[in-house]
Amino acid sequence: MEGYSYSPYTPPHYPRRRGPITGVLVGVLLIGIVIGALLFRYVLNRGTPAVDPRPVAPPTTMASDEQLTIDLFKKVSPSVVYITTLTQRMNMWTRNVTEIPQGTGSGFLWDDAGHVVTNFHVVRGASAAKVTLADHSTYDATLVGVAPNQDLAVLKINAPRDKLPKLPWVGRSSDLQVGQKVFAIGDPFGLDQTLTTGIISALGRTIESVAGTPIDNAIQTDAAINPGNSGGPLLDSSGRLIGVNTAIYSPSGASAGIGFAIPVDNVNRIVPQLIRSGTVSRPDLGAVFDERLNQSITARTGIQGALVLGVNENSPAAAAGLKPTQRIGGQIVLGDMIDQLNGKDVRSVAELNALLERYAAGDVVKLRVLREGEHVEVPVTLGKEGR
Repeated sequence: MEGYSYSPYTPPHYPRRRGPITGVLVGVLLIGIVIGALLFRYVLNRGTPAVDPRPVAPPTTMASDEQLTIDLFKKVSPSVVYITTLTQRMNMWTRNVTEIPQGTGSGFLWDDAGHVVTNFHVVRGASAAKVTLADHSTYDATLVGVAPNQDLAVLKINAPRDKLPKLPWVGRSSDLQVGQKVFAIGDPFGLDQTLTTGIISALGRTIESVAGTPIDNAIQTDAAINPGNSGGPLLDSSGRLIGVNTAIYSPSGASAGIGFAIPVDNVNRIVPQLIRSGTVSRPDLGAVFDERLNQSITARTGIQGALVLGVNENSPAAAAGLKPTQRIGGQIVLGDMIDQLNGKDVRSVAELNALLERYAAGDVVKLRVLREGEHVEVPVTLGKEGR
């Protein structure tokens, strides 16, 4: 009809029905996505620590040498102490005097009376010292005596006897062999109750004490000894004291596998004397020596030893017939040059004195002397120093 216009017909939109196959495909696709995500997570986490705690394995049986080491430490460590030395410092403005820490070292309980053995160089120059026991209780210490020539010192603390477990056993130097296991306990760098192990690397070493005199028969070990270990015990596998850790050989100042300990025979001889009298009583030969003059003469003659400059009246040297240096007709006639004591070489006055310290008054020693170009053996019965 005219006058009317009509829009084209658009049929209504109805959603299409999905078939059963399409639903299955969608489900499979969703499952695949989940599985893929799990696999992706596994790949990402592979080689990284597990989130959940790992199962704990039952303890295994200790090797016999491990158990021995553990038992040794448990037995001996309560006897090892930590030493802090103090020095006095005065404030120039207020004139107040205060004590400040000077250094640290190690030591061990010699007896249940509170005597503590350490190195002389640990306490040298200190105005006071404190001793910390294995249970971390600390006590003021008093100085009992020192033996600088052997780098040994004895302190004393006043503590209940049940807190003073002395070192259980003491060994003997002649029992030691190169290659046997040793154990060092001490406080390196202030880290208390530290155990290091190694072997005896060598015996019969000679090291220099802080007094400049030689210490003979020192023990060389590769057990780690660091600053702070000084004064602590060196033990054999039975837990016996065999030495006192005293020095290391290291350009850096830290352990380089070469450490030294004072032999137990020296310790067992000197410590009782220090406890008894505060000093070491050396046997007396009764001869006069001079180290500087001796060095000059040995340098000129090329003959090493200890030159007898004089012989005291009524002395062991006089009784043995040692010949002193004399001036005869304007010329100096050299006396006996001692170059051996009981088979041990003597190359200086210091070495002679160090060897004499091994003996006591009343001991008979055999000296080999160079007299008028010939070697002569002279037995001498040592006297008591100061008599």
